[in-house]
Amino acid sequence: MQTILRVFRYLRRYPWLATGTVGFAVLATLMVIVFPTVTQRVIDDAIRGRKPELIPPLALLAIGAFFIQSLSNGVRIVLNNTFEQKVIFDFRSDLYEHIQTLPLRWFDYRATGDIMTRVLEDVNSVERVLIDGIEQGTVAILQVLIVGVLLFVREPWLATLTMLPVPFLIAGALIYTLTARSRYRLQRQAGSAMNSLLHDNLSGIRQIKAYVRESQEHERFNKASKGLKEATLVVMRAWAIYDPSMDFLTSCGLVIVTGFGGMAVLQGHMELGELVACLILVRFLYEPIGRLHQLNQMLQSARAAAERVFEILDEPAENDLEAGEPFSPIGHIEYRNVSFAYSDDQPVLRGVSFVAEPGQTIALVGETGAGKSTLVNLLLRFYELSPTGGDILIDGRSIRTLSKRAIRNATGFVSQESFLFNGTIRENLLFGRPDASQTELWEALRAANAQEFVSRLPAGLDAGVGERGIRQSVGEKQRISIARAILKDPPLLILDEATASVDTETERQIQEALNRLLLGRTSFVIAHRLSTVRHADQILVLDRGKIIERGDHEQLLALEGKYARLCQSGLFFTEEDAELEHSI
Repeated sequence: MQTILRVFRYLRRYPWLATGTVGFAVLATLMVIVFPTVTQRVIDDAIRGRKPELIPPLALLAIGAFFIQSLSNGVRIVLNNTFEQKVIFDFRSDLYEHIQTLPLRWFDYRATGDIMTRVLEDVNSVERVLIDGIEQGTVAILQVLIVGVLLFVREPWLATLTMLPVPFLIAGALIYTLTARSRYRLQRQAGSAMNSLLHDNLSGIRQIKAYVRESQEHERFNKASKGLKEATLVVMRAWAIYDPSMDFLTSCGLVIVTGFGGMAVLQGHMELGELVACLILVRFLYEPIGRLHQLNQMLQSARAAAERVFEILDEPAENDLEAGEPFSPIGHIEYRNVSFAYSDDQPVLRGVSFVAEPGQTIALVGETGAGKSTLVNLLLRFYELSPTGGDILIDGRSIRTLSKRAIRNATGFVSQESFLFNGTIRENLLFGRPDASQTELWEALRAANAQEFVSRLPAGLDAGVGERGIRQSVGEKQRISIARAILKDPPLLILDEATASVDTETERQIQEALNRLLLGRTSFVIAHRLSTVRHADQILVLDRGKIIERGDHEQLLALEGKYARLCQSGLFFTEEDAELEHSI
């Protein structure tokens, strides 16, 4: 119940739409009482009373009631759908806004497909059912009350007979409701698991084809799909018992009224028209009860969906995401005895300390898992230092005292896997600075050595890049990412394997662009290519979360330590690097 009440807060935002929807639904429901009364008058007064002149006005009255009912339903549908879409928009918008405020650690343990299912399907299920439930539930309850009162006014004894199945209907609804939660949660979870697998496989379709894994992945998908099928069948089996049982009980009520009412007509205690009118009213009484059973099923599904949505909304958001005070760092960065672990038994950094002076380039070198990316992730506060994990200072101020938004606004980021959004080159560049002019866009592309290939495209800046930039080569995506960082013009810069996975000529072009980007900025460069790091002001060699060597290229070679061994072994320094160094 608490979950449902939380959703109702969204409905209160549009009181006039809610009132209009319910109001026209009530008006349409009130018209229900007209036809049974007209039917009784036609049978008893017009036909049996030999008064044919009563038929035309009674027929016009019935048509008028049906017209008002249909018109009210039409207006109700428009208002209801407007109401529904506004609430769905608000609910989904709040959910997406909250998702963006969640820390990266939360995303590390969540499947993208599961999150998408909650944002798309679960939100729709919640709001449609609840809004339709308010409207149809109100109408159904009102119709039961109106018809029930009318029955008791006409024939109290017959109305009492119609109430005989009601206790059984209530008991059945309670049993179904109390046992429904687990069934619908399993169904939602199974659907989410299938969507997660589908998202992963569509994203990795090239790998599936390259490794000829189509049959195996089809089996995995079928297994997930079978899980959804079985969970849905559990729900449907319960419904197959519940719904026909409720229909049977209402049919028994109708038979009871028909039987006792027929005996009353034969014994002269009741007019035939009165019996027909009562039978119509009984049908109008049981019909909304059946609708309430349908709504009960939908409500249980909505409750399971709402719980999944609120699981996300209840996750604690990152703090310090507000803009904060203006922050334009000169670029003095200091790491003081920084230690960090993603989990208690897996320390990643152990007492790391160093200083980056304004405008310096700091190269981070080491094997995979040495802690290089973690160092820069902590600077951006993607992950938080523990109270005993040391400190990071920017211009003498602890990052704990600076808002995350301020730090990130002052930092440019170019990663190994350059992510481009599914849009145009222009839209991806404007991520760097939304107010950039056309001239500034081309200047950034020129500085990133990307102007030539972009200008060759028929659509130029408005060329689509495809999902994740699939229409561009790795080098082209990387240069667009560099142009995006150039547009942002940040005082701090992070390059995470920015020249990896490209050929020598492409790397030459990227390296030239990076040299322009690095100029005058405090920069952190993570790389496995000598051409990227040998001119760094300071090279930090990390091993198992510790700095084991530090200095410039010549100093580290003279130490004849790990850095020198990496260069000499060819694991770090290659002939391609030498050729590239000579050409730049």
